[in-house]
Amino acid sequence: MVRRNLTAYGFLCAALFCFTVFAWYPMVREFILSFQKTDLINPPTWVGLDNFKAAVQDPAFGEAWLNTVEFTVLALLCGYAVPFVVALVLNELRHARAYLRFVVYLPVMLPPIVAVLLFQWFYDPGPGLFNQILGFFHLPPLAWLDSSSTALISLVLVSTWMNMGSATLIYLAALQNIPPELYEAAELDGAGILKRVRHVTIPQTRLILLLMLMLQIVATMQVFIEPYMLTGGGPENATVSVAYLMYQFAFSQMNYGQAGALGMLLMLALLVFAAVQLRTTREDKP
Repeated sequence: MVRRNLTAYGFLCAALFCFTVFAWYPMVREFILSFQKTDLINPPTWVGLDNFKAAVQDPAFGEAWLNTVEFTVLALLCGYAVPFVVALVLNELRHARAYLRFVVYLPVMLPPIVAVLLFQWFYDPGPGLFNQILGFFHLPPLAWLDSSSTALISLVLVSTWMNMGSATLIYLAALQNIPPELYEAAELDGAGILKRVRHVTIPQTRLILLLMLMLQIVATMQVFIEPYMLTGGGPENATVSVAYLMYQFAFSQMNYGQAGALGMLLMLALLVFAAVQLRTTREDKP
Protein backbone atom coordinates (compact mmCIF):
# COMPACT_ATOMS: atom_id res chain seq x y z
CA MET A 1 0.00 0.00 0.00
CA VAL A 2 2.78 2.41 0.95
CA ARG A 3 4.84 1.46 -2.08
CA ARG A 4 1.83 2.03 -4.35
CA ASN A 5 1.34 5.56 -2.98
CA LEU A 6 5.04 6.41 -2.89
CA THR A 7 4.71 9.04 -5.65
CA ALA A 8 1.83 10.75 -3.85
CA TYR A 9 3.81 10.79 -0.59
CA GLY A 10 6.72 12.31 -2.48
CA PHE A 11 4.59 15.19 -3.76
CA LEU A 12 3.10 15.62 -0.28
CA CYS A 13 6.55 15.81 1.32
CA ALA A 14 7.61 18.49 -1.17
CA ALA A 15 4.52 20.56 -0.37
CA LEU A 16 5.03 20.13 3.37
CA PHE A 17 8.66 21.15 3.02
CA CYS A 18 7.69 24.35 1.18
CA PHE A 19 5.02 25.19 3.74
CA THR A 20 7.43 24.52 6.60
CA VAL A 21 10.25 26.64 5.20
CA PHE A 22 8.28 29.52 3.70
CA ALA A 23 5.15 29.71 5.89
CA TRP A 24 5.28 27.93 9.23
CA TYR A 25 8.91 28.60 10.17
CA PRO A 26 8.62 32.39 9.52
CA MET A 27 5.49 32.51 11.71
CA VAL A 28 7.21 30.66 14.56
CA ARG A 29 10.30 32.84 14.14
CA GLU A 30 8.20 35.99 14.22
CA PHE A 31 6.47 34.81 17.40
CA ILE A 32 9.85 34.29 19.08
CA LEU A 33 11.21 37.63 17.82
CA SER A 34 8.24 39.50 19.25
CA PHE A 35 9.53 38.70 22.75
CA GLN A 36 13.17 39.47 22.01
CA LYS A 37 15.41 42.45 21.40
CA THR A 38 17.84 41.61 18.63
CA ASP A 39 19.76 43.05 15.72
CA LEU A 40 20.13 39.57 14.14
CA ILE A 41 23.89 39.77 14.75
CA ASN A 42 24.42 39.77 18.50
CA PRO A 43 22.73 37.23 20.79
CA PRO A 44 19.07 38.19 21.43
CA THR A 45 17.77 39.17 24.85
CA TRP A 46 14.30 38.37 26.15
CA VAL A 47 12.26 41.50 26.91
CA GLY A 48 8.81 40.05 27.60
CA LEU A 49 5.99 42.30 26.44
CA ASP A 50 8.16 45.40 25.96
CA ASN A 51 8.01 45.11 22.16
CA PHE A 52 4.22 45.01 22.23
CA LYS A 53 4.10 48.09 24.50
CA ALA A 54 6.52 49.97 22.24
CA ALA A 55 4.53 49.06 19.12
CA VAL A 56 1.23 50.21 20.63
CA GLN A 57 2.78 53.46 21.91
CA ASP A 58 4.31 54.36 18.54
CA PRO A 59 2.73 57.58 17.17
CA ALA A 60 1.87 55.92 13.86
CA PHE A 61 0.23 52.84 15.42
CA GLY A 62 -3.32 54.22 15.56
CA GLU A 63 -3.08 55.84 12.13
CA ALA A 64 -1.81 52.61 10.60
CA TRP A 65 -4.75 50.60 11.92
CA LEU A 66 -7.29 53.25 10.89
CA ASN A 67 -5.79 53.46 7.39
CA THR A 68 -5.76 49.67 7.08
CA VAL A 69 -9.39 49.34 8.15
CA GLU A 70 -10.43 52.17 5.82
CA PHE A 71 -8.50 50.57 2.95
CA THR A 72 -10.22 47.24 3.66
CA VAL A 73 -13.70 48.82 3.66
CA LEU A 74 -13.04 50.71 0.42
CA ALA A 75 -11.54 47.59 -1.15
CA LEU A 76 -14.67 45.63 -0.23
CA LEU A 77 -16.89 48.24 -1.87
CA CYS A 78 -14.84 48.03 -5.08
CA GLY A 79 -13.01 44.73 -5.13
CA TYR A 80 -15.77 42.55 -3.68
CA ALA A 81 -18.76 43.70 -5.72
CA VAL A 82 -17.05 44.48 -9.04
CA PRO A 83 -15.68 40.95 -9.70
CA PHE A 84 -19.09 39.45 -8.95
CA VAL A 85 -20.81 41.81 -11.38
CA VAL A 86 -18.16 41.09 -14.04
CA ALA A 87 -18.67 37.35 -13.50
CA LEU A 88 -22.43 37.79 -13.95
CA VAL A 89 -21.86 39.60 -17.24
CA LEU A 90 -19.37 37.00 -18.49
CA ASN A 91 -21.74 34.20 -17.54
CA GLU A 92 -24.46 35.70 -19.74
CA LEU A 93 -22.25 36.07 -22.78
CA ARG A 94 -22.34 33.51 -25.56
CA HIS A 95 -19.45 34.79 -27.70
CA ALA A 96 -15.81 35.68 -26.92
CA ARG A 97 -16.19 34.37 -23.37
CA ALA A 98 -12.75 32.71 -23.34
CA TYR A 99 -11.05 35.85 -24.68
CA LEU A 100 -12.76 38.09 -22.11
CA ARG A 101 -11.83 35.71 -19.29
CA PHE A 102 -8.21 36.03 -20.41
CA VAL A 103 -8.47 39.82 -20.48
CA VAL A 104 -9.97 39.92 -16.98
CA TYR A 105 -7.31 37.58 -15.60
CA LEU A 106 -4.38 39.28 -17.36
CA PRO A 107 -3.58 41.75 -14.51
CA VAL A 108 -3.15 38.82 -12.11
CA MET A 109 -0.43 37.37 -14.36
CA LEU A 110 1.57 40.59 -14.26
CA PRO A 111 4.21 40.88 -11.53
CA PRO A 112 2.82 43.22 -8.83
CA ILE A 113 5.72 45.62 -9.23
CA VAL A 114 4.92 46.00 -12.95
CA ALA A 115 1.27 46.76 -12.24
CA VAL A 116 2.20 49.28 -9.55
CA LEU A 117 4.69 51.06 -11.83
CA LEU A 118 2.04 51.18 -14.55
CA PHE A 119 -0.35 52.97 -12.21
CA GLN A 120 2.46 55.23 -11.08
CA TRP A 121 2.42 56.65 -14.60
CA PHE A 122 -1.40 56.72 -14.65
CA TYR A 123 -1.35 58.85 -11.48
CA ASP A 124 1.46 61.16 -12.58
CA PRO A 125 0.28 64.72 -11.85
CA GLY A 126 1.76 65.97 -15.16
CA PRO A 127 1.44 63.67 -18.19
CA GLY A 128 -0.40 60.91 -16.32
CA LEU A 129 -3.22 59.11 -18.13
CA PHE A 130 -5.91 59.90 -15.56
CA ASN A 131 -5.22 63.63 -15.55
CA GLN A 132 -5.16 63.61 -19.36
CA ILE A 133 -8.63 62.07 -19.30
CA LEU A 134 -9.78 64.76 -16.85
CA GLY A 135 -8.29 67.43 -19.11
CA PHE A 136 -10.15 66.00 -22.11
CA PHE A 137 -13.42 66.65 -20.23
CA HIS A 138 -12.16 70.11 -19.15
CA LEU A 139 -11.86 69.05 -15.52
CA PRO A 140 -9.04 70.20 -13.23
CA PRO A 141 -6.20 67.70 -12.62
CA LEU A 142 -5.96 65.83 -9.34
CA ALA A 143 -2.95 65.16 -7.15
CA TRP A 144 -3.87 61.48 -6.95
CA LEU A 145 -1.04 60.29 -4.72
CA ASP A 146 0.03 63.63 -3.25
CA SER A 147 -3.23 64.50 -1.51
CA SER A 148 -4.37 62.85 1.71
CA SER A 149 -7.97 62.94 0.46
CA THR A 150 -7.31 60.90 -2.70
CA ALA A 151 -4.20 58.84 -1.93
CA LEU A 152 -5.92 55.96 -0.17
CA ILE A 153 -8.69 55.49 -2.72
CA SER A 154 -6.03 55.62 -5.43
CA LEU A 155 -4.30 52.65 -3.79
CA VAL A 156 -7.64 50.83 -3.60
CA LEU A 157 -8.11 51.21 -7.35
CA VAL A 158 -4.66 49.73 -7.97
CA SER A 159 -5.34 46.79 -5.65
CA THR A 160 -8.75 46.13 -7.23
CA TRP A 161 -7.33 46.11 -10.76
CA MET A 162 -4.46 43.82 -9.76
CA ASN A 163 -6.55 41.21 -7.94
CA MET A 164 -10.07 41.16 -9.40
CA GLY A 165 -9.21 38.56 -12.05
CA SER A 166 -8.88 35.66 -9.61
CA ALA A 167 -12.10 36.52 -7.80
CA THR A 168 -13.96 36.90 -11.11
CA LEU A 169 -12.98 33.42 -12.30
CA ILE A 170 -13.93 31.87 -8.95
CA TYR A 171 -17.34 33.55 -9.09
CA LEU A 172 -17.75 32.50 -12.72
CA ALA A 173 -17.05 28.87 -11.83
CA ALA A 174 -19.65 29.06 -9.06
CA LEU A 175 -22.22 30.61 -11.39
CA GLN A 176 -21.75 27.87 -13.98
CA ASN A 177 -22.56 25.25 -11.35
CA ILE A 178 -26.02 26.69 -10.72
CA PRO A 179 -28.67 24.37 -12.25
CA PRO A 180 -30.28 26.17 -15.23
CA GLU A 181 -33.65 24.77 -14.18
CA LEU A 182 -33.71 27.27 -11.31
CA TYR A 183 -33.41 30.20 -13.70
CA GLU A 184 -36.04 28.71 -16.00
CA ALA A 185 -38.47 28.34 -13.10
CA ALA A 186 -37.80 31.94 -12.03
CA GLU A 187 -38.44 33.19 -15.58
CA LEU A 188 -41.72 31.29 -15.70
CA ASP A 189 -42.70 33.06 -12.49
CA GLY A 190 -42.05 36.38 -14.20
CA ALA A 191 -38.78 37.22 -12.39
CA GLY A 192 -36.60 39.80 -14.07
CA ILE A 193 -32.82 39.75 -14.07
CA LEU A 194 -32.49 41.56 -10.74
CA LYS A 195 -34.93 39.20 -9.03
CA ARG A 196 -33.17 36.19 -10.54
CA VAL A 197 -29.87 37.45 -9.14
CA ARG A 198 -31.43 38.13 -5.75
CA HIS A 199 -33.46 34.94 -5.35
CA VAL A 200 -31.42 32.42 -7.35
CA THR A 201 -27.83 33.53 -7.95
CA ILE A 202 -26.93 34.94 -4.55
CA PRO A 203 -28.47 32.08 -2.49
CA GLN A 204 -26.80 29.48 -4.72
CA THR A 205 -23.38 31.14 -4.44
CA ARG A 206 -23.70 32.18 -0.80
CA LEU A 207 -20.90 29.98 0.55
CA ILE A 208 -18.49 31.16 -2.14
CA LEU A 209 -19.43 34.78 -1.44
CA LEU A 210 -18.78 34.33 2.29
CA LEU A 211 -15.49 32.57 1.66
CA MET A 212 -14.32 35.29 -0.72
CA LEU A 213 -15.38 37.93 1.81
CA MET A 214 -13.15 36.38 4.45
CA LEU A 215 -10.22 35.90 2.06
CA GLN A 216 -10.45 39.46 0.76
CA ILE A 217 -10.56 40.99 4.22
CA VAL A 218 -7.57 38.91 5.30
CA ALA A 219 -5.65 39.93 2.16
CA THR A 220 -6.46 43.64 2.24
CA MET A 221 -5.63 43.94 5.93
CA GLN A 222 -2.08 42.96 4.94
CA VAL A 223 -1.72 45.57 2.19
CA PHE A 224 1.93 46.51 1.68
CA ILE A 225 3.09 46.71 -1.95
CA GLU A 226 0.82 49.63 -2.92
CA PRO A 227 1.80 52.06 -0.12
CA TYR A 228 5.44 50.94 -0.26
CA MET A 229 5.85 51.54 -3.99
CA LEU A 230 3.46 54.42 -4.66
CA THR A 231 3.31 56.68 -1.62
CA GLY A 232 5.87 55.57 0.97
CA GLY A 233 3.14 55.87 3.57
CA GLY A 234 2.43 59.52 2.75
CA PRO A 235 1.21 62.08 2.39
CA GLU A 236 1.13 62.87 6.13
CA ASN A 237 0.88 59.16 7.01
CA ALA A 238 -2.42 58.95 5.11
CA THR A 239 -1.49 55.60 3.54
CA VAL A 240 0.62 54.00 6.27
CA SER A 241 -0.73 50.47 6.72
CA VAL A 242 0.00 48.00 9.49
CA ALA A 243 2.20 45.90 7.20
CA TYR A 244 4.08 49.00 6.02
CA LEU A 245 4.62 50.08 9.62
CA MET A 246 6.04 46.62 10.33
CA TYR A 247 8.48 47.17 7.46
CA GLN A 248 9.52 50.54 8.92
CA PHE A 249 10.08 49.03 12.35
CA ALA A 250 12.23 46.25 10.91
CA PHE A 251 14.22 47.88 8.11
CA SER A 252 14.20 51.60 8.92
CA GLN A 253 14.50 51.44 12.71
CA MET A 254 16.17 48.00 12.77
CA ASN A 255 13.79 46.99 15.56
CA TYR A 256 12.91 43.46 14.54
CA GLY A 257 11.27 42.60 17.85
CA GLN A 258 8.85 45.52 17.59
CA ALA A 259 8.06 44.57 13.99
CA GLY A 260 7.41 40.99 15.10
CA ALA A 261 5.14 42.19 17.89
CA LEU A 262 3.07 44.28 15.46
CA GLY A 263 2.88 41.30 13.12
CA MET A 264 1.57 39.13 15.94
CA LEU A 265 -1.10 41.72 16.76
CA LEU A 266 -2.19 41.77 13.12
CA MET A 267 -2.29 37.97 12.97
CA LEU A 268 -4.31 37.84 16.19
CA ALA A 269 -6.84 40.34 14.81
CA LEU A 270 -7.21 38.32 11.60
CA LEU A 271 -7.56 35.05 13.52
CA VAL A 272 -10.33 36.52 15.67
CA PHE A 273 -12.15 37.83 12.60
CA ALA A 274 -11.81 34.52 10.75
CA ALA A 275 -13.05 32.54 13.77
CA VAL A 276 -16.09 34.81 14.22
CA GLN A 277 -16.89 34.73 10.50
CA LEU A 278 -16.61 30.94 10.27
CA ARG A 279 -18.74 30.46 13.37
CA THR A 280 -21.38 32.83 12.02
CA THR A 281 -21.38 30.98 8.69
CA ARG A 282 -21.77 27.62 10.43
CA GLU A 283 -24.67 28.86 12.58
CA ASP A 284 -26.46 30.27 9.50
CA LYS A 285 -26.41 26.94 7.69
CA PRO A 286 -29.90 25.44 7.33
